[in-house]
Amino acid sequence: MQDGFIKVFIKEIFRNKILYLMFIPVALYFFIMNYIPMAGIVVAFKSFNYRDGIFGSPWSGWENFHYFFSSGKAWIVTRNTFVYNLVFLAAYLFFSMFLAVLIAEIAGKWFKKVAQTMLFLPYFLSWVAVAAIVYNLFNYDYGLVNSLLNSIGLNAVDIYSEVKYWYFLLPFFYVWKWVGFGSVLYLSAIMGLDSSQYEAAKIDGANAFQRIRYLTLPLLKPTTITLALLGVGKIMRGEFDMFYQLIGNNGILMDATDIIDTLVFRSLVVSQDFGMASAGGLYQSVLCFVIIVIANGLVKRYDRDNALF
Repeated sequence: MQDGFIKVFIKEIFRNKILYLMFIPVALYFFIMNYIPMAGIVVAFKSFNYRDGIFGSPWSGWENFHYFFSSGKAWIVTRNTFVYNLVFLAAYLFFSMFLAVLIAEIAGKWFKKVAQTMLFLPYFLSWVAVAAIVYNLFNYDYGLVNSLLNSIGLNAVDIYSEVKYWYFLLPFFYVWKWVGFGSVLYLSAIMGLDSSQYEAAKIDGANAFQRIRYLTLPLLKPTTITLALLGVGKIMRGEFDMFYQLIGNNGILMDATDIIDTLVFRSLVVSQDFGMASAGGLYQSVLCFVIIVIANGLVKRYDRDNALF
């Protein structure tokens, strides 16, 4: 039986040798960058020091995890990471789909191209550039927004000392940066839909809103489920660049905006606590795995064809 499996496997490789050759660079990338570093997980269970290295450092058992959870930050960063990413994902999917449908229904090829280009432009900006834009917009002394507020007799707002503003600003800038990329994915799906169904709907007298409601949105369901599952898979992976560049080490905002990624980064850079940082990273990875398995299981239960596995 084993010999038969090997023969079938070798035959499959020769039949699709071009595809497997194209896959080799991707496999090597993930093996080198993702699988080999997994050996470093042992740092979470060790009292790491530079002299002995990763594998020579003494074992500490669950001490790093105990410190992580007893520090009082574990629940705060877990809550912030989950809630922010859940809001980001919901807003990203909604606005990406909304803009894609809107662009697809707009007449005029030239306007469509301009709209897509303008929407996609923020995707190419780094969070460093976005942080500079935000600072120049909302700086308390000379920011554009506060200058306008002062010019009409209103009080300036200090977003860097008030938590409440960031509950809106963080989702806003996340969507602003990523919605262009998401809308392209949805537009690609819309372009691949069966045009004969739309022609039949037009003949039956369906207007644009009815075609969107009864044709486009239901047909985009598989795309939405796939994007949602991919997003859920990294829901405990915070947008580190965004939080660190926009918030930084602002102690006033930290409890409301601190996520697992920024906590791990500070543990490495500030306190150089490699064990606690590794414990936090492992905790984050386990949560991601558990959440994606549960989410995929729910999708498989109600719509097996659209589950990831």
